[in-house]
Amino acid sequence: VQLQASGGGLVQAGGSLRLACAASKPTFSRYSVGWFRQPPGQEREFVAAIRSSGTLTHYADPVKGRFTISRDNAKNTVYLQMSSLKPEDTAVYYCAAAKMSGLALVASDYEHWGQGTQVTVSS
Repeated sequence: VQLQASGGGLVQAGGSLRLACAASKPTFSRYSVGWFRQPPGQEREFVAAIRSSGTLTHYADPVKGRFTISRDNAKNTVYLQMSSLKPEDTAVYYCAAAKMSGLALVASDYEHWGQGTQVTVSS
């Protein structure tokens, strides 16, 4: 499955952005999907994940209460709604898909990756 991430941009601290991850295959509904990010000069880190059915989600502690992951399987798309953004949220954001029904929480669980979208939060 091919993934296309979009929605990044420049936003002021406290603002919001919604990222989208569109998949090329209608069987996307069978995949667990995650968002990861890579801040400048740092390693890639887990942000959020949603199981294939959309009934279970998990978030990294730094984004809990501010970010919401959701999916619309009819549109083969997963979203990451980001609110109350902070400068430390600045990173390239990647979506990834794993052919499994449960949650995938580590990068090695994912077989397919999108190209990344830049999010920059100014102070």
